[in-house]
Amino acid sequence: MGAEAFQRIRISRVAQWLRIDPSNKPKIYSQVYATAEIASPNYWAEIILSAGIATFGLVLNSPAVIIGAMLISPLMGPIMATGLAVAAGDVYLAIKAIINLLASIAVAIGLSGFIVWLLPFHSATGEILARTNPNLLDLGVALFSGLAGSIAVGRAGGGDGVTTLPGVAIAVALMPPLCTIGFGLGSGVNARIMGGAGLLFLTNLVAIVTSAFFVFLLIGMNSPEIRAEMESSRSGEFIARKLSNGPASKAIANGGKLHWRIILLFLLLGSVAIPLRKALEQLAGEAVARGAVQEAIRGLVPKGALVSQQVEVGRQNIAVQLVLTKAISEERLRAAEQAIQQRSGVKTEVSVASVASQSELSELMQRISTVPAPPPPPKPALKSLEDIRTELTDRVSPILAKSWPHAAPLQRFTLQMGSDGTVLDVEYEANRPLDEISIGLIQKQVREELNDPTLTISAHRTPSLRSTARNSASKR
Repeated sequence: MGAEAFQRIRISRVAQWLRIDPSNKPKIYSQVYATAEIASPNYWAEIILSAGIATFGLVLNSPAVIIGAMLISPLMGPIMATGLAVAAGDVYLAIKAIINLLASIAVAIGLSGFIVWLLPFHSATGEILARTNPNLLDLGVALFSGLAGSIAVGRAGGGDGVTTLPGVAIAVALMPPLCTIGFGLGSGVNARIMGGAGLLFLTNLVAIVTSAFFVFLLIGMNSPEIRAEMESSRSGEFIARKLSNGPASKAIANGGKLHWRIILLFLLLGSVAIPLRKALEQLAGEAVARGAVQEAIRGLVPKGALVSQQVEVGRQNIAVQLVLTKAISEERLRAAEQAIQQRSGVKTEVSVASVASQSELSELMQRISTVPAPPPPPKPALKSLEDIRTELTDRVSPILAKSWPHAAPLQRFTLQMGSDGTVLDVEYEANRPLDEISIGLIQKQVREELNDPTLTISAHRTPSLRSTARNSASKR
């Protein structure tokens, strides 16, 4: 059995395994060839509509609207035609498909950029940012999607499946990235957004063309019989006839040149895989760093003491900001930083801000939420200023006693009355100043119970005796 016969048997088995009817191959070739037609009003109408819908979907941060653009986008047509042209060595089809594809890219980016330029706001949404950081996982998705789309084209026997069936599965990675590039262009030439989205589109384009090439090659779309039938069907096109019979077309169609086409596709895949691999490594490093931070926080923070946390993971450092209701010693903070740095390999800085405990805040909120007591009956007129100050002092004293935090003992207070209102000057003992939230809540309660909306509290801290003694000892 000769090599050519063996090759035919192998192609026949692959086509049978994929449930592709060999008699439909000329029809598949003809329909894919038709999708590369540049002068198709219906094709350009779909490009414009899908680009407009995708742009508004990205700006509105609406996945449902973006899905609508996926269903309309016809970009799979020229992409599949490019893969078929490379597999069959069809120079004319390759030229038509590439020109169509480049024109489609230009129209989609230009229309999207113009729409974004007209908008009064240019804030990048989550759907936009999600398409600016591709990695190797996106390449894997595109490869498998391209295989599925190519097989679907073969099983559909051409027809509308060339554009619609693969578009449902793959166009999500074609039109939205192009419109993301347009957003970066229309919002002031944002190089970061345009570069990331451009890499994502290029990744999916190369992966889909490569997948289509291998599928069409395995099912025998480059057989001499099919090529002869296709060339005869377009014999009336002068340019097609010249290119098909020219030396370049014959050289490319030669089976001995097939390995050069395979090498070219692998080089293209490798060129996009390098930056994608770096992005994946960075993503993996961030995941490891965030895991190390969460583990360190669990061992550092007492249960119920964490109010909020903010973690910023960069390439050179990790910044962790914690808001707690309990103080953490410097030794434990430095130990947590070393633990995170050992796991992530990145310099780490942990900072802690302390606030009033949750129980104290909740107790104070509960007191404020109660119905205030009715105002006292009016006093006789012509009281002296000293009498009024004494009366207010007697009323303020129990209010402060029940609302002031126990962790900061109240030392003394005085009332100052002027034309601008009443000022309650308070002195308390504490290691750290009370936060503004606690002071504001106490001020609100005093205002309501005194029925004096102009009253303000001026709090002054006196260091505790234990802290002063500790500082004196350390100086000695």
